[in-house]
Amino acid sequence: MATHRTKRTSSHKAGSNKRWVSGVKTVSTFPPRDTFNKDAETVARTMASKKVSPKGIGSGIRMIQYFINRAGKSLPAARKRELEKAKRILQERQRRQQTHSPARRKTRGPSA
Repeated sequence: MATHRTKRTSSHKAGSNKRWVSGVKTVSTFPPRDTFNKDAETVARTMASKKVSPKGIGSGIRMIQYFINRAGKSLPAARKRELEKAKRILQERQRRQQTHSPARRKTRGPSA
């Protein structure tokens, strides 16, 4: 059986989706101004707070990654390293929370 490649249309040019992140508009939580310009520990602490990430640490990790994606090539390497370090701090904190929290068991009602 032969496979056929489909022809690319003008709306789907090579590399057309490279800057998808610049078109994203969000009305979700907003971290305080200049949060991403601080050291990794401060960024991690801020992003882990319930005020900034009400849905939990995972939300803070995603916001940092979104910022990195949004900055693209204009983000200096040193700043990117610091933000990646903040992500690792939050990931470790999330891992610790998951291992230390008691396992929730579903209880069954009385059998009929």
